[in-house]
Amino acid sequence: MKSKKTVFLTGATGNMGWAGFQELYKRKDQYDIVVLIRKSPKNEEMFRPYADDKSVRIVWGDLTVYEDVLTCVNGADYVLHVGGMVSPAADYYPKKTIKTNTTAAENIVRAVKAQPDPDAVKVVYIGTVAETGDRNPPIHWARTGDPIKISIYDHYAVSKVIAERTFAESGLKYWVSLRQSGILYPAILKNYDPIMFHVPINGVLEWATIEDSGLLCAKVCGDDVPEEFWRRFYNIGSGDQYRITNFEFEEYLLKAIGMSSPKKIFEPIWFILRNFHGQWYADGDVLENYLHFRANVPIDQYFDRMSATIPKYYKLAKIAPGFLVKKFGMEPLTNKPVYGTMSWIKNNDPDRISAYFGSREAWEKIGGWDTFKIEKPTKEVTLLDHGYDESKPVAQLDIEDMRQAARFRGGECLSDSMQKGDLFTPLRWKSARGNEFEMSPNLVLKGGHWCPAELPWPWDYDQEARINPFFAQVWYPLHGKDENNYYDESIFKDFKD
Repeated sequence: MKSKKTVFLTGATGNMGWAGFQELYKRKDQYDIVVLIRKSPKNEEMFRPYADDKSVRIVWGDLTVYEDVLTCVNGADYVLHVGGMVSPAADYYPKKTIKTNTTAAENIVRAVKAQPDPDAVKVVYIGTVAETGDRNPPIHWARTGDPIKISIYDHYAVSKVIAERTFAESGLKYWVSLRQSGILYPAILKNYDPIMFHVPINGVLEWATIEDSGLLCAKVCGDDVPEEFWRRFYNIGSGDQYRITNFEFEEYLLKAIGMSSPKKIFEPIWFILRNFHGQWYADGDVLENYLHFRANVPIDQYFDRMSATIPKYYKLAKIAPGFLVKKFGMEPLTNKPVYGTMSWIKNNDPDRISAYFGSREAWEKIGGWDTFKIEKPTKEVTLLDHGYDESKPVAQLDIEDMRQAARFRGGECLSDSMQKGDLFTPLRWKSARGNEFEMSPNLVLKGGHWCPAELPWPWDYDQEARINPFFAQVWYPLHGKDENNYYDESIFKDFKD
């Protein structure tokens, strides 16, 4: 029997991956760590201190190359799949993002199945809050099992949904999907990109700190994680203190670098009204109760700590007049081609305007800070209907529950029978659009997935809401029933393959 466990960690040079590596390295008496890293001067410098450490094995390679992945999976007890392409790079290279993130998942599953005992390997997949998309108030409380609803143009989320399905339907004995939220880390104070305006001012997010996220990576490899934890979906968040609105986030952020109120350097018309992922987690404590990864630092103290870590020249911004920061720092970002929100308005881009504002008229009504109303939604938790009797123990769920869930999705369960309580053997389903497919009840009921052929091309969500009551719950509260939010399919042709 090995004295130490071997953990294969992907994405070790990214924010969460690096934090996870540090936590595992603190426990190198318990773990040997294998990392797969793309070779670059920056990455080589980053891992040079560990080159001769016997508890760390560095493999220079690529997640999209099966042989590289197999080399790392061989002999591993755990696979922590944190890596992949993320925003903002994912926004600029959507086709590459989809290929990278889906191929990586396929390679990991294939490599685990190639092991002498695949059932001995535990796979942890880091999913994303982006899978369930726009959950502005009044539907801001969310949980796993809610409908998958990818925001329009969010190809990163498309890739993560496909990858999550790959793991959930893999047949592996041990896998889990942990859906990560927005991560708070010191370098976030340096972000300067047009997508900073791709958030609704009154939208919400339950943030996860980088420290909590890193500790999570170590805790999930612990011997005390029970059998029941696996083959499930969880949301990652740092708890009630970190359930804030996007306006509150901007206030915390600007204060940390010594700048004035968001109202002094931004205009409300620069920010989108919808079509960005964000939610507070009604089930956020479930993962915490298993892994105990939260430090529970009050959020104001956390931002104070972040402030102390940034370069001093960033704090020079506090002596700059707000109108100068606004005119020469922020406004130019909004006019950047492709992703600048005001470039859509100036160029009269109908698809972007429809997706992010609803209409040009809706944008014109936003107004200035003198008329725009800052709101904070209720902390009273409300849950969506998942279309079956959730009070029943899982062990008692049967084919009639599956039929009920399918009807609530506008479709049918075509299978004649199932073993009571077996959520992992795929059943046959039919969607409201007439497509037939196989999927495990677990992925449908607990993951919120539905027909793979209807993953959003071209995001015709108005039609889906008309025929799918389950999905309508997350569409109509934010979109009128008479809206016409169809998108020209030709603009997505480059990403279909």
